Amino acid sequence: MKRVKSLQKAGALLLALVLCLGLSVPALAAETQTTLETASQEAATAAATYGSAAHISWAVWQDGQILTSGSLSMPGAADGGQPEQSDPGSLYGVGSVSKIYTTVAVMQLAEAGKLELDKPVTAYLPDFKMADERYREITVRMLLNHSSGLMGSSMGSGVLFGDASSTATDQLLQRLANQRLKADPGAYSVYCNDGFTLAELVVEAVSGQDFMDYIRANVLEPAGLKNTHAPGDSFSGRANIYQGEDPRPLPMDCLGVVGAGGIYATAEDLAAFGGALTDTTLLTHPSLDAMAAPEYARGIWPESGTDALSFGLGWDSVEWYPLQQNGITALVKGGDTLYYHAGLVVIPEHRLAAAVLTSGGMSTYNELAATRMLIAALAAKGVEVDEEPLTLPAAKAASMPRAQLANAGFYGGAYPYKIDITATGKLTMHYVGLDLPEQTFTYCSDGTFRDASGTASLSFVKEDNGQTYLYQQAFSQIPGLGGLPVANYAAMKLPENEIDPALQAVWSDFMSGTSLLPMNERYSSQIYLSISAAMAAEAAETETETEAENIPGYVGVLRIVDETRVQYAVQVPGNAGRDGYDLELRKDAQGRQWVYQSNGMVFMEEAAVPSLSAGSSAVCTIQPDGYARWYHIGDDAAGKTMAVKLPENAGFWVYGDNGEVLASSVLWEDTSLTLPEGGLVVFAGDPGAKFQLTFS
Repeated sequence: MKRVKSLQKAGALLLALVLCLGLSVPALAAETQTTLETASQEAATAAATYGSAAHISWAVWQDGQILTSGSLSMPGAADGGQPEQSDPGSLYGVGSVSKIYTTVAVMQLAEAGKLELDKPVTAYLPDFKMADERYREITVRMLLNHSSGLMGSSMGSGVLFGDASSTATDQLLQRLANQRLKADPGAYSVYCNDGFTLAELVVEAVSGQDFMDYIRANVLEPAGLKNTHAPGDSFSGRANIYQGEDPRPLPMDCLGVVGAGGIYATAEDLAAFGGALTDTTLLTHPSLDAMAAPEYARGIWPESGTDALSFGLGWDSVEWYPLQQNGITALVKGGDTLYYHAGLVVIPEHRLAAAVLTSGGMSTYNELAATRMLIAALAAKGVEVDEEPLTLPAAKAASMPRAQLANAGFYGGAYPYKIDITATGKLTMHYVGLDLPEQTFTYCSDGTFRDASGTASLSFVKEDNGQTYLYQQAFSQIPGLGGLPVANYAAMKLPENEIDPALQAVWSDFMSGTSLLPMNERYSSQIYLSISAAMAAEAAETETETEAENIPGYVGVLRIVDETRVQYAVQVPGNAGRDGYDLELRKDAQGRQWVYQSNGMVFMEEAAVPSLSAGSSAVCTIQPDGYARWYHIGDDAAGKTMAVKLPENAGFWVYGDNGEVLASSVLWEDTSLTLPEGGLVVFAGDPGAKFQLTFS
């Protein structure tokens, strides 16, 4: 059986206010109310259908009251089944919308004179250190506008099932101590989870309170929010989450980085929280204005174009289409965990807010649905929004200047690309090492390369930092949800890295052919279920091996340094340059290959995993290093029934030969099973945990 062969895949498994008080408006007429309810349900249904969501809830807030709210269950909708009304009071994980609560807390402490946004983080967290002296330049503001230069997400053991452990937050400073920065602090804004976990720690240090205690007293209570919680709180009524087509609900989705993504709320509470950011309930107008300012413009960013991202302080977008084009400021924050997805849109000028939450789905669809709801609410107030779709400027195929040929080469962003350009003006974009179709573009009179439909364009921009960026622009119309513009840097031209071909071969072979297993993830980690899907995909592939394809001097977007080290090489603002890591290989005294990522995750090659010994009884003990104990299920154990007596704070997972999770004490409280031939079993828990095993 093939396993997860790429570190890139494995790392990716661990996983988008302002003005006046305004006058109170009279209650909507019955006919108008019905129109708003209909528009809201239609938009919600569209979002849930596109995202294949299981459940969706929504709410529209105006002037201190909920105008409309609702909830649907979507089983069978994709096959022609009809959505069913469900409990509108269900709680959902709001994911990264939690960052707005954190931002509000920081801004409150700044208003109280207890911190300054432009002071270094070290002034408030003296234990914050990194293996890169530039860390001293990181300010509190940079945490909130994503410009700190941090690699991105050091969230190992932070995405859990049914376990409110704060391990990921507690260990952040320790993990950052071994990291370097990927960019100068303040150079550009690129989405960064670790920045907000650091901000959570700043709130605790400055306030002298536990983060959620502070949030309850200073955010939830003043705003009258009674259905907003952290994973460790006692609450009921959460929306169920699922894995694929399996009808069994999964345990609670718990993020141990609460300030970056762990908060739960109902749609009504989330909409009301957004509403509290349209007046002085939580912050003064200067602070609200500061949150809504175009913080992205402080660093490298495309000079023109409308994009779904335009960072403020905490906000993903402070220039949201199509409202911005109509002179209306809308502030947007999205959130995605592996199982929940959230969208919050706030229109301060009109004291409006809408929240859309789903189990399954995608935050982008939720944001678009919330926008449709608010456009309907604006129409009820007599405010019309012109939604004429954005289009690219007219341009025709033209003769290409030879200077454009210099832009050919290898680029790195969310993916590695090879860009070929011919003298006749044809550009081909190839995804290196990925089974994705090539795209072709033609040079046009406005200096861009256009696709065959004329709806997407590419061009090249040389920024002040000396880097050449691949700029993409496109506009999509999603029926029922409206338009989605894209105008961002998709990638940067990677510097040449000449190395010995033999060294390239060593790394290419390792990254494409080495199966890796996570060693230092908590027993309840969602990665144990996530790798099941990856292993199943690998097992379903043809057995015909193809030669590994990589950019010369790189594996993926990691620059090869030597026989044991590769480094993240991408410096792209927005979203394409998020969540990087460096990687180091180490062999232990037994000759086993270990892989250490700079974000703190540790892997071991599967080839070093021993076979499970299946005598009548056995004890498996977690060693002082706390690493998981993995075993192959060989002929000696296959077919036998294994019963497990679990210690506290521990769990086990069993995989079939195709990667499917067949048993899990974490997911289904299993205590025994018949062992599958060719499978794997993993025991994980606190150091010293002893699993009592019996075989029959």
